[in-house]
Amino acid sequence: MVDRIINKLSYGDESFDCDLQRLLAWSEEVESGVEQAVKEIIAAVRERGDTALLEYTRTFDRFDVSSTDDLLITSHELEAAYASIDQSLREALEQAAKRIELYHEQQKQGSWQYQEEDGSVLGQKVTPLDRVGLYVPGGKAAYPSSVLMSAIPAKVAGVQEVVMVTPTPDGVTNAAVLAAAKIAGVDRIIRVGGAQAVAALAYGTPLVPQVDKIVGPGNIYVATAKRTVFGQVDIDMIAGPSEILVVADETAKPEWVAMDLCSQAEHDENAQALLVSTSQSMIDAVELELAQLLKTLERKKIARVSLRDRGALIKVDSHEQAVEVINRVAPEHLELVVRDAEQLVPRIRHAGAIFIGQFSSEALGDYCAGPNHVLPTSGTARFSSPLGVYDFQKRSSIINCSERGAQKLGRIASVLARSESLEAHALSAELRLEREKLS
Repeated sequence: MVDRIINKLSYGDESFDCDLQRLLAWSEEVESGVEQAVKEIIAAVRERGDTALLEYTRTFDRFDVSSTDDLLITSHELEAAYASIDQSLREALEQAAKRIELYHEQQKQGSWQYQEEDGSVLGQKVTPLDRVGLYVPGGKAAYPSSVLMSAIPAKVAGVQEVVMVTPTPDGVTNAAVLAAAKIAGVDRIIRVGGAQAVAALAYGTPLVPQVDKIVGPGNIYVATAKRTVFGQVDIDMIAGPSEILVVADETAKPEWVAMDLCSQAEHDENAQALLVSTSQSMIDAVELELAQLLKTLERKKIARVSLRDRGALIKVDSHEQAVEVINRVAPEHLELVVRDAEQLVPRIRHAGAIFIGQFSSEALGDYCAGPNHVLPTSGTARFSSPLGVYDFQKRSSIINCSERGAQKLGRIASVLARSESLEAHALSAELRLEREKLS
């Protein structure tokens, strides 16, 4: 008996809805032990500040630090890291940074206002956050591209200070991550990770300044800590496993499609790679390509589990059915490798990032195309968006009523306030009315 490489679904089967739902179902249930440990860590940091950070760093990162000076990464270390990486990597980071900055410059929102006939002025004032915390994983899961994707939009938005925290297991820093931080203009970098780093960013310590928002991925302890401190500070999202949905017809190249599916499956065992196609011959060809790739990829063990447990080749009868599947899945990454792909885009309601045409591989979006690679996962593209400049800005309403405007609005407000039994509200509006016109 041959082991299954990937699941196969058909839109026309009676069991399709249930089968698809089973594959999509994913929840990162937090064990009570994790929650309790995170609560204790947060409480310790709030109570003992830097002393707790030093203790946790010695315990969890096996990094023998004696003072907070050991936790602060200096500008000299940044320069040294930048100089130490290969020139090709340095140039790639700089080129990617320029493209990311250019794209996000287009997202900047300005303040606006308009004047009514009676002279009243209404508007909106857009203001950047003062300080943002960037969590960057350390050790094996070190991604310099994520530093660029998080820090650059914040800087474009006008954030005054970007504070980066990153664990350094055994005291080892990742030179590429530090180089990316230098290129992106990160203001302060601290060698601390885990729930304790999140707590320090949320509540502040003498070493770690309190921030207004925390962004960046992390393990289950980091994610749980972010959930816990939300409300004290804002957070970007609680990210789930990486996902890709490729829609391909007979014009696509099977080997390219298979590689794009594997580019997500190699992330981790819970990652999801889906192919939707009207062509059975395309589905069969992609399956054969996957079988060959799973013999050669460096991370083939991880990819094999991902494809077997959460991946699928889905046969549909029309592009209308393909669009229905897309909007139901609400994928993080969507590739449209079909004839006249642009015509499908207006009908797609839910997707984190849409890649159009055979040359727009998801990997380009991950690193250097320009749009942000921090995207909604696990179906949350139904109601959320990629990380962007707008995530680092807030909006204040402007209300400047003229005397004439107050006469009109005061009467409306008075009626509505009294309907809600809020007398002081009504009186506040009425006090500004011309008394002789009240009767």
